Amino acid sequence: MDWTVRKGKLSELDRSFDYEFWQAQTPTQRFAAAWQLVRDYHIGVLEQDEDQLRLQRSIVSVKRREC
Repeated sequence: MDWTVRKGKLSELDRSFDYEFWQAQTPTQRFAAAWQLVRDYHIGVLEQDEDQLRLQRSIVSVKRREC
């Protein structure tokens, strides 16, 4: 795994490094990183089971009335 690091005082750093880093990532890599943040928050902060992260599904049955 490659690591990218930028060192300096927080007061002297701007966001250009962040923009360059994320623009260099593929959409798949960005999605994976975002999903990992969602999982970490859901499991670590909310202390909820990972199974609750699935998409909710609803089933509806629509029938036409007979006249």
